[in-house]
Amino acid sequence: MKRLIAIFAAVLCLTSIGIQANDYQLKQVYENRQSDIQVQGSGKVIRLLPDDNDGSRHQKFILKLNSKQTLLVAHNIDLAPRIPDLKLGDSVEFYGEYEWNNKGGVMHWTHHDPNNRHPHGWLKHNGKKYE
Repeated sequence: MKRLIAIFAAVLCLTSIGIQANDYQLKQVYENRQSDIQVQGSGKVIRLLPDDNDGSRHQKFILKLNSKQTLLVAHNIDLAPRIPDLKLGDSVEFYGEYEWNNKGGVMHWTHHDPNNRHPHGWLKHNGKKYE
């Protein structure tokens, strides 16, 4: 039983380090004004924005990371399902491509690439993956 508890504690610690590492990576790419970086992380929804219906349609919202950095998510809903019932304070995990801007950056390519030329991205909300 003690060994099982130790393994569980180690997994929790590594999970926490992974999230912090991703926050650190996002902070570094923001400070260095880098773009086109594949990154995974998570944050809390602090603002829901209207859909962008110009060209490809995107569900848009802003996350706050544990590092306090903000990140705009632009999720293509022509290629992936929208996250239904998304609310302020909800946690969202993401994997996609980071693009720099002076407000914290934009996360896009959070969907599969139908042409298989770009890494497939995703969003995860309440245990369900949207890709």
